[in-house]
Amino acid sequence: MSKKLKIDIVSDVVCPWCAIGYKRLEKAIEELGIEDQVEIEWQPFELNPGMPPEGQDLTEHITEKYGSTLEQQQQSRENMTDIGEELGFKFDYFEGMRMANTFDAHVLLEYAKDFDKQTELKLRLMNSFFNERKDVSKREVLKQALLDVGLNADEALAKLDSEAARYEVRNKQGEWKNLGVNSVPTIVFNMKSAVTGAQPVDTFKQVLTELTAE
Repeated sequence: MSKKLKIDIVSDVVCPWCAIGYKRLEKAIEELGIEDQVEIEWQPFELNPGMPPEGQDLTEHITEKYGSTLEQQQQSRENMTDIGEELGFKFDYFEGMRMANTFDAHVLLEYAKDFDKQTELKLRLMNSFFNERKDVSKREVLKQALLDVGLNADEALAKLDSEAARYEVRNKQGEWKNLGVNSVPTIVFNMKSAVTGAQPVDTFKQVLTELTAE
């Protein structure tokens, strides 16, 4: 294969299955030894575009949105925590955990793309939310994440006040929705084929093997 396989990952930083899906994809790429044959780009998707700045209690949010009982939510969290542990990603669900607005995080992920730091920043933000008990809508949290991955925090944070940068994220979200993406993670290969959800490692390996052989 002469050209790199382009992989677009449509996801949100507060989506647990997006973290699991990426870690499984990463494992598949590593096991196949094709790290130098793929190019990953993260695409914006807000699970909760109407989330207020103060966020919402996570249990209350999941109950409202999906109608899940407390028992179902507990079971789901334990399941995700176990899967995450197998993949080297820590989920630390706690009493009083809050869902956060992620629009600003997506603006910064667009900025990070220009410096080949998108994946690093995405994982940093996911870790901030899921295992460091941080609110990823807060500027001080976003600033620290930027610094942690070696980006110019002041320059990046200025993008949050740029109407052009905010429009770009809204526009991209609209484009992916128009293409039929309505759940995350959605992982798109060369803009030709896609898989949705956190597929098993073997499924990703099968897809990657077929596409890199073309």
